[in-house]
Amino acid sequence: MFYNDHAPPHFHAKYGDHTARYEIATLAVLTGALPRRPHAFVLEWASQHRGELLVDWQLARVSRPLLPVAPLE
Repeated sequence: MFYNDHAPPHFHAKYGDHTARYEIATLAVLTGALPRRPHAFVLEWASQHRGELLVDWQLARVSRPLLPVAPLE
């Protein structure tokens, strides 16, 4: 997630040379693509932490430090 990023609320994921932007509300890929398995891990992680991602999005909008989000276990 980046400060001063544009709507809709989203986060960025990177795997090797691959990058993608995921909308938080729907987990739809907005741009880019990840290989199948990393994409599945991102979806699982984001579905478990959607509320935390939205909180961080709101914090970023007001230039506040983001809260850590736990990794996928």
